[in-house]
This record gives sequence, structure tokens and C-alpha cells, in this order.
Amino acid sequence: MTSEVDAHCLETFPNWLRSLGHDAEAMIDALNAETTPVDARRSLAAGLNYVFKSVDLIPDGIDDIGYLDDAFVLRIASAQAGVNGVDLAAYPTLQALARDVELVKSFLGADYPRLEFYVLGLKRSAARGRSVDDVLGGDAVRADFTADVKGFARSYAAPGFGKEEKNLIKLRAFFDAKLPR
Repeated sequence: MTSEVDAHCLETFPNWLRSLGHDAEAMIDALNAETTPVDARRSLAAGLNYVFKSVDLIPDGIDDIGYLDDAFVLRIASAQAGVNGVDLAAYPTLQALARDVELVKSFLGADYPRLEFYVLGLKRSAARGRSVDDVLGGDAVRADFTADVKGFARSYAAPGFGKEEKNLIKLRAFFDAKLPR
């Protein structure tokens, strides 16, 4: 029998997959805004850089769930940007992403703190040869990063998501297995 949380996830996760490109574009706009504090930019850059990691928590090619880890990371990074001073009210998409963290918490339960810790650690990681410090430290690198994010958003095609409980079981299993302990 499907729990209330799982039923909500089965209805919501397909929407998260469909909006992933738009969500990334909204985050890049906030990252590039002069009014965004540096610590908030760091959170946004880390979350966006995750989209380009060649080895992420769930391989993008996995049917139904391959991009959900990206969707989760963008939501947590948006919430972290809010904690770090970005005015979420000025960015309705970021505000919505940050609110969605409550569903991620409910879905992952005891594994959520591990994912949150992982996302915090992304500030020290790199993708496509660019660290978060590189993105924040130079106009040329940030311009290339912005172009990559916008290119991703334009070319991204949302995968289907079967509203079957087995997809939620697979998703939880990946997070349980792949998140550092």
C-alpha cells in the first residue's frame, strides 16, 4: 500500500523532471544577480555544477529516475542559498524549489541529512574542469558556465516517470547506496 508521502511523490516528481531546465535557468539568473550575496552564489553554483558532473548519485540515463537526483540537489541548493542571504521572494522559482525541500525530507527520511551534507560538500567539487571558486572568481568562467546552464536548459528533454511505487523504491535505494556515510 502506498503511503501518503509516496502518493504525493508519484504525483510531484514528474513535474520536477519537467521543470528541471527552467529551474536551472532561474538559479543561474540569481547566481548572476549583483544583489546575491557571495555565500548564496556559492550554494547556487554548487547545485548547478552538479548538473554537469559526469558521475553523480544516479546516472542520468537510468529510466524514470536518472534526473531526480539533479532535481533534489537544485532544491537543496536553493534552500541553502536562502539561508545564505538570497532574497527568495525576489526569485519565485527559487522560493518554490526551497519549499520543495520539505517533500525531499519526507521522502528520504533518515537519509535526508546525508544528502544535505553531500550538497554542502559540492561547494568544494568541480565539473567540466570548473570548481565553484572558478565560477565565482572570474567573469569569463562565469559567462561560460552561464552559457552551459542555458544550453542545458534548452536541450534538456524530461524523461518519463512511471507513477509506480517501484520507481520510488529504486530512487531510495540509489540514495541509500551512493550517499557517503
